[in-house]
Amino acid sequence: MTADLADLRTIARYQFGDDAAEALFPTDEPLDVTRTTSGRPRQIHAEAGRIATYERDGRFRLGIEGGRRLNNALPDTSYRVVVGEESDPFVREGRNAFAKFVQHADKTIRPRDEVLVTRDDGTLLGVGRAELAGEGMLAFETGMAVKMRDGVES
Repeated sequence: MTADLADLRTIARYQFGDDAAEALFPTDEPLDVTRTTSGRPRQIHAEAGRIATYERDGRFRLGIEGGRRLNNALPDTSYRVVVGEESDPFVREGRNAFAKFVQHADKTIRPRDEVLVTRDDGTLLGVGRAELAGEGMLAFETGMAVKMRDGVES
């Protein structure tokens, strides 16, 4: 395992928990890591698509492939925001998820966390950044819950 892969796995573990490292960056899969001009990792791609972008703040911004991997690997409620059927087509298009449509949210979500937006059956609809804490998503009737980055095409 290269030093870069070990570092990426450490960051994934810190940001999403122990199961995330192997899910996002398996040791037996070739990854394409693009770099900034200073040599720092930036975009991480697998054959199936973009897993994540490594941002300047030291955190990952998930791509759809990263969302799929985490959706399959993490416990059912971790880093998830569940929205109702009426939000499905909008979230899939990459439009924001609003608090009034949130049916369930991981109570440990903090604003600015990367989250998976799913239906109640666990189907991944998209990935984005939490604008509210998990409990706030459930408590508020108005406001943006998740600023969507990418939606999963149906």
